[in-house]
Amino acid sequence: MSAPLRLERNDGVATITLARPERMNALDFETLDALVAALDAVRESDDRVLVLAAEGPVFCAGADRAEMVERPPREWGPIVDHYLDPIRRIADLDIPVIARLQGDTVGGGFGLAIASDFRIARAGIRMGAPFIRIGLAGCDMSAGYHLPRLVPLGAATELMMTGRLVGTDEALALGLVHRVVPAERLDEEVASFTERLRNGPPIALAFTKRALRRSLDRSREAEFDYEIYAQTTCIQTEDHREGVRAFFDEKRAPVFRGR
Repeated sequence: MSAPLRLERNDGVATITLARPERMNALDFETLDALVAALDAVRESDDRVLVLAAEGPVFCAGADRAEMVERPPREWGPIVDHYLDPIRRIADLDIPVIARLQGDTVGGGFGLAIASDFRIARAGIRMGAPFIRIGLAGCDMSAGYHLPRLVPLGAATELMMTGRLVGTDEALALGLVHRVVPAERLDEEVASFTERLRNGPPIALAFTKRALRRSLDRSREAEFDYEIYAQTTCIQTEDHREGVRAFFDEKRAPVFRGR
């Protein structure tokens, strides 16, 4: 049996590729466990950017229907919680996470994408959380948390309560994706965006990501306190000194080393 995904590393960039195209990269329990393990490995590494990718015409169709069988009620809580484990890990990573969306991104796949920091999509794909269409709450796979933080509340309400899928033009207009490109340019755009982040200052990027996530749930003063802590730390790093030298004195691109 082939592995449900691949974890590859190249010069500071980790790529996790879902590899079940025959099942539309649906998340069965094996894939879920492999995804959690891969994300844990990335967290413990010195990788500077993570790209989430997939094989085939669909990015991810969500939970594998083969797992949706009759079970005693007491079993469902831990299962639903486990499906949130990769979401937690993606959101908690200190490095930037880019979702490379080459195909339709729905259900649990949509959850993986909106937990990421950036979404670069092939023109013409569809995205959404169609849980309500099968009698499930529209907040599944973190949509209830992440979607209202990415798009206007009215848009999130409609998408979650109707299960409507959006095309890439609407997704771009809503701010749901950051880039939409033709299929032949997808890898080039992802690589360019990845390289820009890979060359960024890792410590400062980590503090920036934490600040963004914290600010959604904390008061202004609590966020200001965090800003003071973050900048006091970053200003003492070699990366900051390198950035100042490169920008002001030597007029060159900085080389950040995470120190």
